Amino acid sequence: MRVLVIGAGPAGTRCAERAAAAGMSVTLCGAEPALPYDRVALGKVLSGQADPPALISHDAARLCHAGITYRPATRITALDVASRTATTARGETLPFDRAVIATGSDALRLPLPGADLPGVHVYRSIGDVLALRRSVTTGTRVAVIGGGLLGLEAAACLSQRGARVTVVHAVGWPMERQLDPAAGALLAKQLGAARRLSFAMPAKSEAIEGETHVRALRLADGRRLPCDLVVMAVGVRPSIALARAAGLDVARGIVVDDAMRSSAPEILAIGECAEHRGVVCGLVAPALAMAETAAATLRGEAATYAPRPDTAALKVSGIDVWSAGEIEPADAEAITLSDTSAGRYRRLWLRGGRLIGAVLYGDTADAPFYLSLMADGRDVGAIRAMLPFGLAFQDAA
Repeated sequence: MRVLVIGAGPAGTRCAERAAAAGMSVTLCGAEPALPYDRVALGKVLSGQADPPALISHDAARLCHAGITYRPATRITALDVASRTATTARGETLPFDRAVIATGSDALRLPLPGADLPGVHVYRSIGDVLALRRSVTTGTRVAVIGGGLLGLEAAACLSQRGARVTVVHAVGWPMERQLDPAAGALLAKQLGAARRLSFAMPAKSEAIEGETHVRALRLADGRRLPCDLVVMAVGVRPSIALARAAGLDVARGIVVDDAMRSSAPEILAIGECAEHRGVVCGLVAPALAMAETAAATLRGEAATYAPRPDTAALKVSGIDVWSAGEIEPADAEAITLSDTSAGRYRRLWLRGGRLIGAVLYGDTADAPFYLSLMADGRDVGAIRAMLPFGLAFQDAA
């Protein structure tokens, strides 16, 4: 069976490997000119801890040994479901029996005045990171718009290269989707002390000033932040244009069933471009789980994707923060353990006697324990009193 995998990110590459191992004829097309690489580790390249070759997850020899025909710099521009063919940007026609769309997502760019000036960047791909790295020297003034996971990672890495970084965030604390206000305040304080980051929160970006290059970021409250570079890290949008043009059902992402099949059963979708039961994933772990399910479907097995609670951890050395599940739901009760002088904080949310969300700051060793409780849906009533203290104390109740 000829399988065409469109997208050479972690999910697409994993699915291609599994399909090839089952004896299928697999072609893997990547829009970027690079070999498949570890996108989670992009911060190491930005900070200078590693060079791009260190991030390669599948070199040419490994792909060849796996039986995968790899086509870098091959953007698929059209998909014909009826004829089961794909068309590349160069006009080539690629036939397939099954196709897997793993196009991921695209970085959002705010439509600000001045957003097209030289010196405005996004933080998404190896190309983005290398462009940033070439632009930053000691003392470069950088405004990072967005205080989520990617924005904070970019800010910390740029600071490590000697840049003077201000994070501009629309909410009053960073990582508001993953942290409650108390944990967010601890994080901002530690990033300021340990990584020399400044914060403008809450603050809305209004315009990027400059004539031939970035000179300042103007905020809606009238403040003006002088800067040489602006990095937009304000989120991503699933890359679904190819699927929409092919007539597949799309919402926020490409709508798939439990087996990762789209509305056209011979076309599967996985990773950040897929939408399963109304949810679009934005993390590597669920994307890889989708890849395993898709590969099983291609093998003709009865496969069901079973999502686990979303987890998030900030990839900044020396700062331990983790969260999972629902954060600050209005209909849940909360248990808090706080020792702010020691920089340790835990907040857990329960509904109906079951753990549905957790934030750990300063000590994340019990993250697997809490995640397992959420995934299993276990009733924690018997260990409630000791629950904030973690696994070691659960039998003391």
